Amino acid sequence: MDKPQNRFLSVTYQLYTVTDGEKSLEEQTGADRPFEFITGYGIALDAFEKNLIGLEKGKTFDFTLQPNEAFGEYIPEGMHKLERDIFSINGKFDHEHIFEGAIITMNDTEDHQFMAKVVKIEDDGVTIDTNHPLAGKELNFVGEVKENRVATEEEIQHLIKMLTGGCQGCGHHGNNCGEDCGDGCGHHEGGCGHCH
Repeated sequence: MDKPQNRFLSVTYQLYTVTDGEKSLEEQTGADRPFEFITGYGIALDAFEKNLIGLEKGKTFDFTLQPNEAFGEYIPEGMHKLERDIFSINGKFDHEHIFEGAIITMNDTEDHQFMAKVVKIEDDGVTIDTNHPLAGKELNFVGEVKENRVATEEEIQHLIKMLTGGCQGCGHHGNNCGEDCGDGCGHHEGGCGHCH
């Protein structure tokens, strides 16, 4: 049986969170900066890919993902209070980058990077939330397919190079959901069809 072909998709969409039947716009992509990605590489959520892969160019879509299909349930254990010293540079607290509401990149004990949100800064520590900003949310995507074709070998190799650190300037995959990084890397990281 043939391996499924990796496809190049370009879509514009509005992303809404749905709470008690009420929709709230979280982000949107424009025709000038569509969300572009190649299927099969974990850039987009699996359920996001599955809803789009069979749609031809010009088709519109409107589908909703439950938390277990998107960014999982919100986990209270994702909140951590850390020593202020962790956020100091040369003995001084980094007020420029560490403030309430800031999204920061951190490393775990095995040097894996992850994104966290600064929730509270106090004299005795800094509270961070390591849950994805859209964890526990029902997500509704409404948009249009601008392109859906088999990805070229060149596009696939370019993507692999970026995913393995061969390209700089593509570090937005944590929380910039839906944005293309601007030089063909096709994230968004970040939007939210593709952030992990």
